[in-house]
Amino acid sequence: MPPLSISAAHVVGLHPPAALFARKAATLTSQQQRRGRTTSSTSTTSSFDSPFGQSKEGASTLKIPSFKKYASKSGESSNKVFSYFMAGSMGLVTAVGAKATVQDFLVNMSASADVLAQAKVEIALSAIPEGKNVIIKWRGKPVFIRHRTPDEIQEAENAKWESLRDPQPDSDRVQKPEWLVMLGVCTHLGCVPIGEAGEYGGWFCPCHGSHYDISGRIRKGPAPLNLEVPPYSFPTEESLIIG
Repeated sequence: MPPLSISAAHVVGLHPPAALFARKAATLTSQQQRRGRTTSSTSTTSSFDSPFGQSKEGASTLKIPSFKKYASKSGESSNKVFSYFMAGSMGLVTAVGAKATVQDFLVNMSASADVLAQAKVEIALSAIPEGKNVIIKWRGKPVFIRHRTPDEIQEAENAKWESLRDPQPDSDRVQKPEWLVMLGVCTHLGCVPIGEAGEYGGWFCPCHGSHYDISGRIRKGPAPLNLEVPPYSFPTEESLIIG
């Protein structure tokens, strides 16, 4: 139903209270009509939709920009190359350090130059008269070389070696009967025995009283073994090589 329009002509013939009421009603009606036109025009002309007030269906249509075209395509390969480079560098450093360590260890374990130079010692036998001793140094140890007389050879061969502490015949200790070659180190505690001394005419150790015979066999005292015979050879009739 359309709103009732009251004109001024109709209001003139009314009583004062009634005329006042009619004017107020006309004023309210015109205000409602203007407010209705304003609301309808606002609803038809407004097109802004807030993204924060949308429903779930509206939110799913929100588009997120893609930055794939700005991403670096060579980053993964560059990281692999860098990793390989670092691994190779560390391996190289480790190998160099291990090589240096092994070289130092081998150098320290190897014999020194003076020891290698004395690995073999040659002696001229003509310089040693019969019945005399000569002491030389071989690998840091003293070596006794005795040019034995015929009587000394006979005494060494006639000894009853089976009953000795370290039983050994004289023939097992010499290559030539007239030449006796032994290490000059007591088998007790490593002292150097004195030649042509002791109760058996051979060697005597002053440290603890060990007596060796003319073949270097232990005969009395605390030493447990005979004097050691080093490796040696006679390349000629006039020379001796030890080692």
